[in-house]
Amino acid sequence: MDNSAIAPKTDAYSALLQNVGNALTQGRSRAAAAVNAAMVQTYWEIGRQIVEYEQKGNERAEYGTDVLNRLSRDLTERYGKGFSRGNIHYMRKLYLTYPKVQTLSELLTWSHYVELLKVDDPLERSFYEKESVRCHRCHHWFTPHHQMSSIYFQGDMYHG
Repeated sequence: MDNSAIAPKTDAYSALLQNVGNALTQGRSRAAAAVNAAMVQTYWEIGRQIVEYEQKGNERAEYGTDVLNRLSRDLTERYGKGFSRGNIHYMRKLYLTYPKVQTLSELLTWSHYVELLKVDDPLERSFYEKESVRCHRCHHWFTPHHQMSSIYFQGDMYHG
C-alpha cells in the first residue's frame, strides 16, 4: 500500500474525523429513537386490537378469558421473544391508559412506559412521565422505579 495516499494527521483531518464521528453518533441516535417510537406505537396498536377483541363491540370485556396466555404462547412461537404474558398485559394496559396514540411521547422507551403503567394514580403517573421527558432532554434518564416512592412525588407537589 502506498503511504503517500493516506491523509496526514493534521488539524483539518482531525476535525474531519471528529465531524464524521459526530454525524455517525447523531444518525445512530436518531435511528434508535425512530425504531423505539415505532415499537411503542406498535405495542399500543397490539393493545388496541386485544381490547377490541376482548370487548367484541361491548363497552366492557368479558372476564375469565384466556386470551393473553394464548396470545403470548402463539406470538412467541411465531415471532420469538418479547411476547410474555406480562409484556402483552402491558401492551393492553398501554392502550387502556393512553387511548389516543398521539398522547404517547416519542422520547420515552417501552421500558419507561412499562414503569409508568405500574403507577395507578393518574396524577402521579403524569408527574413521572413529565419527569422522564424532562430528564431525557437533559440527556439522562429518569424512570419511576428510580424514585418511585410517593414521598418524591408528594414532596415535589408541595415544594415544587
